[in-house]
Amino acid sequence: MISKSSLLAITMAGALFMGCESNTGTGVLIGGASGAAIGGIAGGGQGALIGGAAGVIVGGLIGASLDNQEQKNLKAQSNQTYDRIDNGQQLSVTDVINMHQAGISPEKQIELLEKTNSKFNLNNYQIEQLRKAGVSERVIRYMINS
Repeated sequence: MISKSSLLAITMAGALFMGCESNTGTGVLIGGASGAAIGGIAGGGQGALIGGAAGVIVGGLIGASLDNQEQKNLKAQSNQTYDRIDNGQQLSVTDVINMHQAGISPEKQIELLEKTNSKFNLNNYQIEQLRKAGVSERVIRYMINS
């Protein structure tokens, strides 16, 4: 049976998971919560601590790998876009399309637009380009409101 403290830890990890912005953070939280749950069931409170710690390590490694894969995908799609992001430079409509085509999530795209302080004054043609490329409406709205 899962103790109240184990159940509380799992609930808190689930709440944190909902607010996680990076693949690494998500991996850490999922790994930690899963490890704590399994450890708690198998070995009580001490098992939950050990399982949670092991889950955090493995989850973080998996999450970092996904972040690295996104970087590789973006470099392969457009080294110029990757360099602009890396240098904190203003991003263009083409850069946003490149991020989408590289498989970067809409949330991550918006995060990168914020971090690079990218501002847009989009015209109808640019909005249509973004839509045709499949860029998320959420990203397009963010760009329009920037």
